Amino acid sequence: MPAARLTPPRPARPIRPARWAALLVLLTWLAWALAAPAARAQAPVAGQTLYVPVYSHVYHGPKNRAFPLTCTLSIRNVDPGHGFRVEAVEFYNSHGGLVRGFIDASQMVRPMGTLEFIVDESDNDGGSGANFVVRWAADGPMNPPLVEAVMIGTSSNQGISFTSRAVEILP
Repeated sequence: MPAARLTPPRPARPIRPARWAALLVLLTWLAWALAAPAARAQAPVAGQTLYVPVYSHVYHGPKNRAFPLTCTLSIRNVDPGHGFRVEAVEFYNSHGGLVRGFIDASQMVRPMGTLEFIVDESDNDGGSGANFVVRWAADGPMNPPLVEAVMIGTSSNQGISFTSRAVEILP
């Protein structure tokens, strides 16, 4: 039986400068396309209903132990010239049941102002799939507010924090 003949590997062909340029343009476009939706200004509106995911706890470890979190809902007016009214802030649990409303009457948020609502770490009513629904209205079109939740928890030497952003839903 004849011995197998090994051939040395072929050297890699260098990439030509035109291909490098095309690759660079493609990667630049891809980075812009992925980042652009978050960076683009939204069209002015006179009101919205927003859904904000929050987590009263997350699970960790091999026994899926709950790690409790404090949730802060932040409603920020990013319009320097117009205020708006927050008409409802409702907190729902993982099963979609209304846990409670946070305001009884509309609250004004002045230009560049912020309104915050807190769900304490010891409050387990929401669960890991909790959410807020926020309804706001203005007298005319304006830059929509930035609405997000900040979750934070600490235990011994361990800590966790993260954010989630609101998405508009149809009322």
